[in-house]
Order: sequence, then structure tokens, then C-alpha cells
Amino acid sequence: MLLEDLLKGLDYKLISGDLKTNVKEIRYDNRQVTSGDLFVCIKGFKVDGREFAKSAIDNGARVIITEKKLDINHGITEILVEDSRKALAVISSNYYDNPSSKMKIIGVTGTNGKTTTAFMLKSILDKAGHKTGLVGTIANYIGNKVIKTERTTPESFELQKLFKEMVDEEVEYCIMEVSSHSLELNRVYGVEFYIGIFTNLTRDHLDFHLTFENYYKAKYKLFQNSKFKIVNMDDEYGQRVKRDLISEGSEGNIITYSINNSGDFDARNISVNGILSNFNVRYKEDSKDMVLQIPGDYNIYNALGAIASARILDITWENIINALKETVVAGRCERVVGKYPNDYEIIIDFAHTPDGLENILKTARKFTNNKLICIFGCGGDRDKQKRGEMGQIAVELADYSIITSDNPRTEDPLLIINDIVKELKKNNYEVEENRHAAIEKGMKMAKDGDVLILAGKGHETYQVLKEKTIDFDERKIIKEILAKI
Repeated sequence: MLLEDLLKGLDYKLISGDLKTNVKEIRYDNRQVTSGDLFVCIKGFKVDGREFAKSAIDNGARVIITEKKLDINHGITEILVEDSRKALAVISSNYYDNPSSKMKIIGVTGTNGKTTTAFMLKSILDKAGHKTGLVGTIANYIGNKVIKTERTTPESFELQKLFKEMVDEEVEYCIMEVSSHSLELNRVYGVEFYIGIFTNLTRDHLDFHLTFENYYKAKYKLFQNSKFKIVNMDDEYGQRVKRDLISEGSEGNIITYSINNSGDFDARNISVNGILSNFNVRYKEDSKDMVLQIPGDYNIYNALGAIASARILDITWENIINALKETVVAGRCERVVGKYPNDYEIIIDFAHTPDGLENILKTARKFTNNKLICIFGCGGDRDKQKRGEMGQIAVELADYSIITSDNPRTEDPLLIINDIVKELKKNNYEVEENRHAAIEKGMKMAKDGDVLILAGKGHETYQVLKEKTIDFDERKIIKEILAKI
């Protein structure tokens, strides 16, 4: 593809070379560069991609995209841009013939609820007979085909490649979990969202964003490029999203949902029947009864976001009702069915933030007939401030907690655990660094009517320890322990 075609829509300056240069592939990792490729010098957290320009040229790069002029003699085409991440996004979209413009893209952002909302909406669209793609934390989907993923939102080049595959497979709708990292790092730059959904905003990722205001501003970027904006009005930052959008003149395309306040879509008459949630949703003159297999008010909020999106897309109430009552999501209040030695429940949940842990424990309390036992840890190399807060939530809301490891990454697991417990005043907990052993302890102590919550890992089937990643599927571990006890 000609370089000048790849650069369409991008502000740039030609430093040297020829815009008629033919480009074979787009690369941002110098180790992958081969003869005829274009290399984008991405500015990273620790190093500048310009440091790898010579290596890319030595490997055969024909074009270099950079934010600052290179200080080496190279004899190839050099293009200067203001923001190399935005440039990568634009070039990648052009390379794959702007695939996002050929589908309706629905983006979901927020601290919690992205995955569940996305899967609920995918279930609804599938039920209505539409071929649907999904980009998210658990996996990427093209129709029923599952593609493993390493992060919530891929880098822009991989994202555009995935969009192209979806278009080739005749996908009509693509639902995306849009992380704050991807918005801040311009991975979704240039993607036109048909619908943007805001779930909530609570403490997370401050190791990256540094301040809560930065975190909010990153999330808000989604709605500046969405035709329809769906907002949770029971969240204070959802209310701010609406105010900020109105101040920018977007009032006509804002759709709201609520349980406690007044929204366009309201949930009323909420009741719990074991692990099932029942509620009535009201929209204009419509009033419909809903049943969810995933309990908790927070999942009713997730359902409202999915319902509002589905109605914008003209999906019938019948399809919405039937899809939602069948929807289950891996690692999101997931009931692990098994023949336990006592009559207790085990729930696996991805809760890894203070708000997420509070939600799952309050929800589980409603169907706990005896004791509520919580097993959790906090991730290493992430926001340290939330650790003590999560410890406090656990000892206040659970009858007993076993505090253990999550993904320690490069940190010492015992130091992470110490951050969790050091200011706890209650003594209704114990420490077990080894997560496998912690789960076994919890299962051995559980009695009739107890509910055992395994929080933090959710859908993950691995654990990250120092430089090593090991297999760690809590469902398999539960089965192994059951075979012993």
C-alpha cells in the first residue's frame, strides 16, 4: 500500500524520502520488522521508540514514523508526527480500509461492569439473530468463534486487524470493553462509536492515571466520539458525564438509566429469589418484567445499560427478556456447581477493586443462610492505596476472610498482604500466602448454608508470580480439592 494512502487524515511532515513509497506491513515492535515495513516509534512509559529506529532500519524498515527527527543517517523515508500513538491508530485504520466504519460499534467503559454489560448485550443481539463481535477482557469473539486476548482493549493495530476480520465475517455489531488505558493511550483513536455506555467510576488504575480527575477525563473521551451516550445516573460521575456532555451541546443523544433516581430506563420492584434477580424495567410507556441469573443490584445496572443499547438498536423486548434470563458470564458472580461435602455455595468473582468487592459481598449476603467466607488478595505492581480499603471491606462484610495472593507480579506477596491487613482492627481473618492452600482452607471450613467467595481472579486461568506465569484455574482447583476432602 502506498505511504500517502496510509497517511490520509493525519497531520504530518515529510522529513526525507518519498510519499509514493510502497509499504508492506505496519510495525511498532522493531523485532518484528522485515524488509519493506513501516515502523512507528511509539513513546512508551520507560523508553522512547526512537531508540529502536536504527534496529528497525537494519531489519529492513522502509519508512519511520517519529515524533522527533532521528539523529542517524538512514537514507529512507522519515515522517514527523505530533503523536505517534494517534499516528499508529490512523495508519492502521487506513491499512485495513477503515473497518470500524462498516459496523456499528458499541463501547462500554467504567471501573466495574464492562464485561457483564458487554456479554449481556451480545446475548441480546445473538438472540435477535445478528452476527456480533466482542472485544473484551475474557476473550474476543467473532460470532461464536473465540479468540484469546491479553488485554481488555488491544493496541490500535491489532484492534483494526480484528475489526477487519469481523467485517470479512459479516459482523453487524461489535461490542467493545473500552479501558481507560486504551482511551488515554489512543488505542481507539479514530474509532467512531455508534453507542457509548458509562457504567460507573470508582477507585482503580491510579498507579497509571495518578489522579482521579485524570482517570475521569480518560473515560470521558469515549463519549466525545459516540453518537448515542448511555449513562448511569445513580453514579456521581455518570451525572458529571451528562453535565459535561450537555455543556458541549450533546443533550439530544443522552440516554440515562437508574434504580434510585429518575432515568429514561428505570428498574423498579427489585426482588431476590435465591441467586436470581427479578425486576421491572420502565421506558416511556413500556413496563417489562426481567429475570437475571446473575444476582446483585450492580448487575441490574449492567442489564439496564445493555437494555438501553438494545432498544436504540431496535431489538424487541421479547428478545431482550429471553436473552437476559439466560445470560451468565465467566468469573462474574459465577456459581461453581459441584458435589460438596457440606451444603454450601462457591462463587468465583473478578472483584478486584474496593467497589467490586463490596458489591459481591453485599450481594452474596442476601442468599447466604449461614456464614459468608471471603478469599481474596490484591494485585502487585498496581494501585497500593486500595489494599487497606479492600481489607476493611472484607472484614466488615464477610463473617470470615482468608487473605491471600492474587497476581503478585514482581512484588513480594507477603508485603502486599501486609498492606491489606496492617490497619485492620477486627480479628475475623487469617493470612495464607498460597492461594491454592487458601481455597482448600476455605472449603474445609465451610458448613451447611455457607457461601464461599473467591474474589479477584474471575475468568483468569493463570497466576503471575515474579517473571513466571503459572496455570491457575480456580474451577479446576476446586475439583482437585473436592477429590481429596
